[in-house]
Amino acid sequence: MNKVMTRMQHSPGTRPPGRRDPRRPAGNTPPRTRQTRTTPPTTPPTPPSSPSGPRPTDLFADRLLAVLTGQRPVHFMLRHTVGRAYDDLAHLAERGPLRTAHGVRPTVRDIGYFVPRPGAIEAFARIGAGDRLRAMAFRLELGNDHRWRCTAVELGGPRRQHTPDD
Repeated sequence: MNKVMTRMQHSPGTRPPGRRDPRRPAGNTPPRTRQTRTTPPTTPPTPPSSPSGPRPTDLFADRLLAVLTGQRPVHFMLRHTVGRAYDDLAHLAERGPLRTAHGVRPTVRDIGYFVPRPGAIEAFARIGAGDRLRAMAFRLELGNDHRWRCTAVELGGPRRQHTPDD
């Protein structure tokens, strides 16, 4: 099984590395004045393995966390979910297992994923709040409109049993 980790792990209480973008002024430096150039600017080449934008796993982990912590309402994910995933998300959000406690806001610490077939991603995220660590799993599927949608979501515990009334 090939699992891929997408976020760097940081030890609790430390911040990720600062921005190192040579095109932007840092701190309190005055803005640059406009100058004409005779040669094109040199920009550092991007590594071939880095994606041009955020991965769908990163986006969905952040979106799901926003709903489960109460920062966003459940209907925020309505167009991003399919099938029973919305009902499961509503049930999880109702219980509020990731609500902010003791002033510590939960954050996504690490994300990994597995591609069981083209057009499907099974992902997991480690959610940290202070010294507490939780697990969240979700499945994404690519629709005919080339948009990723969440088809299943679970949060560190036994699966919810669906009844015929659901």
